[in-house]
Order: sequence, then C-alpha cells, then structure tokens
Amino acid sequence: MDIHDNAGILEKTLSSERVFDGIILHIDHLVNELPNGHTAPREVARHIGASAVIPVDAEGNVWLVKQFRAPIDRVLLEIPAGKLDYAGEDRLEAAQRELAEETGLTAGKWTHLTDIVTTPGFSDEKIGLYLATELTSGQSHPDEDEFLNVVKLPLADAVAAVLRGEIADAKTVCAVMMAEHALRGN
Repeated sequence: MDIHDNAGILEKTLSSERVFDGIILHIDHLVNELPNGHTAPREVARHIGASAVIPVDAEGNVWLVKQFRAPIDRVLLEIPAGKLDYAGEDRLEAAQRELAEETGLTAGKWTHLTDIVTTPGFSDEKIGLYLATELTSGQSHPDEDEFLNVVKLPLADAVAAVLRGEIADAKTVCAVMMAEHALRGN
C-alpha cells in the first residue's frame, strides 16, 4: 500500500463563504465536489496556526504548564504553546517566545519535531512542535489573560501520564512521545 496514493479520494472546492469572523477562529462554509461527482457541504474553522515546545532540562525533566481551558471546562497539563502573532510568523520564533513567556526558560538548542494538524475534520489549525534543550532559567511573563502554573517532572513520568490518559492535550501527547523517542537517540 502506497501511503502517498490519493487517487479517488480528493475533493474540489467549488465555493467558499466566510460566515463568521472571530477573535481566534474564522468559519467558512464550503461546497465541495466529491470524487463521484456529487457535492457536499463542508464547514471549516480557519486558524492562523501555532507553535508549541517541549522543554527538557539536563536532568531529563520536562517543563509543562497547567492551565484552565474554557472549551472543555477543565484544567489541562500541557507543553508551552501559543498561536502565531501574524500569518507567516516563523514557527520557531513563536515557540521561543512562548517558552520564555510561559516558563521564563530559554534554550540553547532547538529541534523541530514535526508539524501536526490538530483536528482536520473541521479545522485547518497547524502546530509546529519543537524540542528545547540546554535550558536557562529566567522570569516568565505570561499574557494578561493567561493564568498558569509551571510543573516540572521527569520525562519518563510524563510518558507514563500520557499512557495512562492523564495528559489528554493532543499536542502534548505528540510532543512527549516524540521527545522521548528523540532523546533516546532514535
């Protein structure tokens, strides 16, 4: 099986209408032509994109943040992250900014792990994931509307928390598992 073969499954967008302009999201209604020639409506949440970083110190500890997430009405344990400030912003620069803002940390070494699409069933959001090492501590300065607690724990404990379902945030799950793999030298 060729994972790159898209024959017979591609859709063509025939029309697109912006139906909502929000602070973080914009909603478009599409009409797409299906491979069989029929049409189908699609609703797409447009998002500028984001960057996220998994900081791992010399002792093998990962630095995470706990914060309340209104859409799901609960506190989550996550890697530092934030949306891009403008279309086309360099994702690495955004990750560096978010790490400093949320944890006060800076990193001497940065590794791009991957880019993920978070919920492609209805959103075009893409998040760049980075591993930050060779950490230096400093003063955090979160955004005015951002209240969070920094949590430091061994990366092995974060992996175990992912496997137990205690870390549920998708970008954090991906980053923890990819960082663990990368740091093992694989």
